Amino acid sequence: MDLIQKVRNRERLTQEEGEALYDLDLYTLGELADEIRQEKYGKKSYFNINRHINPTNVCADICKFCAYSASRKNPNQYTMSHEEILEIVKHSQEIGAKEMHIVSAHNPNDGVEWYMGAFRKIKEQFPDLHVKAMTAAEVDFLTREYGISYDEVLDLMIENGVDSMPGGGAEIFDEEVREYLCKGKVTSNQWIEIHQKWHERGRQSNATMLFGHVETRAHRIDHMIRLRDLQDKTGGFNAFIPLVYQRDNNFLKVKEFPSGQEILKTYAISRIMLDNIPHIKAYWVTASINLALIAQEFGADDLDGTIEKESIQSAAGAASSHGMNLDDFVALIKNSGFQPIERDSLYNELKAY
Repeated sequence: MDLIQKVRNRERLTQEEGEALYDLDLYTLGELADEIRQEKYGKKSYFNINRHINPTNVCADICKFCAYSASRKNPNQYTMSHEEILEIVKHSQEIGAKEMHIVSAHNPNDGVEWYMGAFRKIKEQFPDLHVKAMTAAEVDFLTREYGISYDEVLDLMIENGVDSMPGGGAEIFDEEVREYLCKGKVTSNQWIEIHQKWHERGRQSNATMLFGHVETRAHRIDHMIRLRDLQDKTGGFNAFIPLVYQRDNNFLKVKEFPSGQEILKTYAISRIMLDNIPHIKAYWVTASINLALIAQEFGADDLDGTIEKESIQSAAGAASSHGMNLDDFVALIKNSGFQPIERDSLYNELKAY
């Protein structure tokens, strides 16, 4: 059967068919992805009012694509105290943030209590805030560093107030690519196992894919299919976030960067392939706000949020260090022909603009 017809019939695609989608022209792909997006959400574009906190940049792992960690190249090491973290949370909550997105480097100098204590104190002082924290890579780091199991770390997270998990650390699941990019960090199977265990606890998470570096199109499709398989089992993923690789200040010598067309095709294909993951997020921090808005026509229905401050992607060249003003954000979505919908961290609609 014709590939386009198969997509229109909402039939599930194989690895080969997924790769073949890249051979379609951009407009055909966009149209197919947009049909699915409109069926699900019409013209709604979701965002939340959130704050990213990156409490330490001291890292035991060395990933070639990272410009944020202070392991080798960066003399400006920092680790925040709980008091500093709480000060940020207090300020952010006062100006309307409803989610704290907390992701750190893998700091071997700070114990489990530094991580868990921060979440506990936030929840004690700000019980209504949603704490999204600890990537699977951080969970794996704590188990390696302190000899405790994944189950123990996940249970500690829940006990100390973590509500949902971000999708970081997935990078590309292909083992050979991983070996080159981030040897020693959480493996793809471990990443999947950690998210499965989290979902089995009745909790939700996101999933990411870092693309545009040394991976192939086939690697991207394989990555999506592995996520789709886990989602069939658990139903615990809220959103899939294709992250565009940021090229500055890191050790990955990439000559060919993906074109805007290649990036939009990847968004569209993720919407088509991932029939069971509700939302596709065009994370404006890595895609740029302009491309993220265009991506809303290519299958994406979410832009992340205002974020207020961001350190990891901006260290590698993204224009996100000071986040985005809410009024500007809403105006940009409206001017792009979409309806801005403020959501909470689990995609309950809070306000339509």
